[in-house]
Amino acid sequence: MTEQRYRAPALDKGLDILELLAVCPRGLTRSEIVKELGKSPSEIYRMLERLVARNYVSRSFEGDRYALTMKLFHLAASYPPLHRLVMNAQPLMDEFAKTSRQSVHLVIEDMAQAHVVAHASSPAVWEFRLRVGAVLDLLHTGSGLTLLAFMQGECAAQLLAAPPYGLKNIPPDITRDFAEIREKGYHARASKQLVGVTDISVPIHSSNDEVVAVLTCPFLPHIAPPGDPDETIDVAGVVDLLRKAAAQISKP
Repeated sequence: MTEQRYRAPALDKGLDILELLAVCPRGLTRSEIVKELGKSPSEIYRMLERLVARNYVSRSFEGDRYALTMKLFHLAASYPPLHRLVMNAQPLMDEFAKTSRQSVHLVIEDMAQAHVVAHASSPAVWEFRLRVGAVLDLLHTGSGLTLLAFMQGECAAQLLAAPPYGLKNIPPDITRDFAEIREKGYHARASKQLVGVTDISVPIHSSNDEVVAVLTCPFLPHIAPPGDPDETIDVAGVVDLLRKAAAQISKP
């Protein structure tokens, strides 16, 4: 009722354009945007001109293709709580990656999805890592399961009862999985997306013990070359390093 009562058509058109361009990394022509949104060319033209003027959208040199700029990314990254979290976590993530020779990423929950907001790369020749901005499923990733397991009260149940999940799509053993993760204090299982990768996730807590993020290492076993003085670190060693980093980030 409220959505219909308080409408702002111009704002809706602008948001529709931004959401459309967000899934089109190569951009779209004005005619393609008109076709996708089912609006008149004049409506789209005026809105595109304003979005270009405000630097949310860029126009190609030829003038016929539009794409998102980095402005939305910078706005999101400047959000104070997220900015502080990343600033505190990044040096410890860099140190973890250097010591373990594994990559690591920082994940938060928003709108019932897990979002990668920072990462640190391994100095090793080979690595697997997730890009900043990647969106992950809560139920089928180590990061998502760890976020859900450490949520307080009914928060996890409420998230899973709503779209895109719905109770009928919840695995029957999910409660047992949550209990196991909480008991151990971390998640360490074979990835459900990639063969040979072990997802290792540990929670980061706020001062009132709410889970605010997780650190996840997509662990790849390394074979040290002959004569290499550096020891390879196994899953248990990575878990220990990751938990120490998370504890440091969690400190008030």
